[in-house]
Amino acid sequence: MAQGSFLFWVRRHPFLLIILLLVLLDIVLICGLFVREHPVLRVSFLDVGQGDAVLIEAPNGNQLLYDAGPPSGAALRALSREMSFLDRSIDVVVLSHPDADHIGGFPEIFKRYRVGAVIEPHVSSATGVYDATEKAIENERSAHFVAKRGMQIELGDGVVLDILYPDADLPGADTNSASVVMLLHYGATAFLLSGDLPQKEEEQIARAFGERLHAQVLKLGHHGSRTSTSPYWLAAIDPETVIISAGLNNRYGHPHKEVLELLEKISIPYLTTFKEGTVSYESDGETVSRD
Repeated sequence: MAQGSFLFWVRRHPFLLIILLLVLLDIVLICGLFVREHPVLRVSFLDVGQGDAVLIEAPNGNQLLYDAGPPSGAALRALSREMSFLDRSIDVVVLSHPDADHIGGFPEIFKRYRVGAVIEPHVSSATGVYDATEKAIENERSAHFVAKRGMQIELGDGVVLDILYPDADLPGADTNSASVVMLLHYGATAFLLSGDLPQKEEEQIARAFGERLHAQVLKLGHHGSRTSTSPYWLAAIDPETVIISAGLNNRYGHPHKEVLELLEKISIPYLTTFKEGTVSYESDGETVSRD
């Protein structure tokens, strides 16, 4: 309908226009009620190539971004597909550790999105990527916290993330060994994120927490490297599915053959981002399902 014809119709039928607008308003309200009555947690393991980035969105819309992939712009592109165009804020970002394939995307993300709070381990890296990321954090002037065991992040609507590691300040530690480990709970469901944590530290956490580590979905440590993911770790978590975030034909050979063989031996299914792209799950607090 041409603009002039539409204006003519509006003048001829003002009451019909009002009725139409009321019907549209009812539809919007009904949809809003439906969403509130069927709240879900959404966890997306973003396809960022050889790196890690996980977007968590609580039923109330609050968001947490755990890592941001390499400095290739992949995380920013993935976020633009997962978040509304009008959404220009992220409530919390977590830097698991200061390696480029985990934090490289943050400078661009800080330019695009307002960030409420930043959490990172007390460990640094003598790299340009790390310096650029810390400068972006400084410029953003977000609330800033050092990750330590016992910290808890409440995203709202019952979504809680517990920091299990590091259990102390580790300023001189190997960056992988300082990875922030987080257990995400929503009702009876859980997701576990562990950065690039090596097997030694995995087993320390497993001994400390035991069956409390159980999670339906585990993001496999260090992109499926043989340096992570011990049988003891997997036994404690007892995941239904594991996600491997890695780039296709990457130069590290991730995921390593022996890790995949271990998963197959104990019948744990796995998904890789280089085959599946971004992998998303939804939880209603009782069950977890792939979106």
